[in-house]
Amino acid sequence: MNYIQDQIAIIDQKIKEAEALLSDSEMSSLASEEIADLKRQKEALEAASFGATFEQTGNVKANDTLSHRNVILEVKGAAGGDEAKNWAKELLRMYQRYAEINKIPIEFLDETAFKIKSRNAFGLFKYEAGVHRVQRVPDTEKRGRVHTSTAVVSALPELEDIDLHVNADDVEFDAFRAGGHGGQNVNKVSTAVRLKHKPTGIVVTCQTERQQNQNRENAMKMLRAKLWELEIEKQNKMISELKLTQVGKGMRAEKIRTYNFPQDRVTDHRINRSYHNLPAIMDGDIEKILIDLRESEKGEE
Repeated sequence: MNYIQDQIAIIDQKIKEAEALLSDSEMSSLASEEIADLKRQKEALEAASFGATFEQTGNVKANDTLSHRNVILEVKGAAGGDEAKNWAKELLRMYQRYAEINKIPIEFLDETAFKIKSRNAFGLFKYEAGVHRVQRVPDTEKRGRVHTSTAVVSALPELEDIDLHVNADDVEFDAFRAGGHGGQNVNKVSTAVRLKHKPTGIVVTCQTERQQNQNRENAMKMLRAKLWELEIEKQNKMISELKLTQVGKGMRAEKIRTYNFPQDRVTDHRINRSYHNLPAIMDGDIEKILIDLRESEKGEE
């Protein structure tokens, strides 16, 4: 069984143990909180496990088209309980320090995520998405044993305002006689309008006004609204797919990187390279790692 599946099995066992305490009136409240926390850890690990099986198909091109956007970095503890939560906070601070060193503006969204506002931000930080494993002796460890914990990083491009342009050649125009309950304009003049957007097949009609040009103008507004809604749906779908699959970018194991504190070493498993001076790295000195990952991807193209 692989590493993440081992951790999921351990969490499942802890959930069962906590569920057994739900019938205890004195312990039920604490047990419920622990179960909720364990389930969150399990969800994060399952998302990472899903990403590990992802095969690269159309997502490389999708990433390329999104590279220029701002990026939203989210870091959450996975396996390891409180130590995993602490590790997630330290990783988030590492990215914050990188932004500060390079004078890149950030905007905190909550305690686990912030937005990095810079051209090509997503293109740079998309490589950080995945499972980050830490090996160290926690401050709470009294026997000096090395613990292994994980945190999951998500790197999502910020959705942009859509500047929608409708090509006139893509719109098929048709005028027809309006229907109604009577009046001079009914079935005599073709004032009603039907527009069809040929690339998408979207059809809109408008016959509320007495003048054809007014109906055509209103129909065009309706068509633009439907196309805008379609683009929003496409963007949201793309973001959702990225969130599920980005963890698997270039990886065939569950973790993308290991931070080994006793050996003062960071190893990125996707490019099989190690880096030393962990204190500096955790204080934001990650430029070399980011560049190596970017160059590695270029070499594979």
